Amino acid sequence: MSEHYQWQQSQLLLHCLLQPRASKNEIVGIQGDRLKIRITAPPVDGKANQHLVAQLSKWFGAPKSAITIVRGETGRQKTVAIESPSKLPDTAHIKQP
Repeated sequence: MSEHYQWQQSQLLLHCLLQPRASKNEIVGIQGDRLKIRITAPPVDGKANQHLVAQLSKWFGAPKSAITIVRGETGRQKTVAIESPSKLPDTAHIKQP
């Protein structure tokens, strides 16, 4: 099992390294034990977190209400829980349980 994610029944825990104010929204790949994600939103007033949730919703096919930032609300290193994702992007390097 890779260290950047864990399955807990139907919930995917994703350990991320976020790069705000990027030129585009993208999953870059694995950096250390985290999945590096670039987003265009600035890290101001929770905008980066809102944008991250919206992007994860698109990429993983889950409603925004099914995505929770579990750890790292104010930092670049975050742990995100995604309940019952309907798809897994190839670039995220995640395997079904």
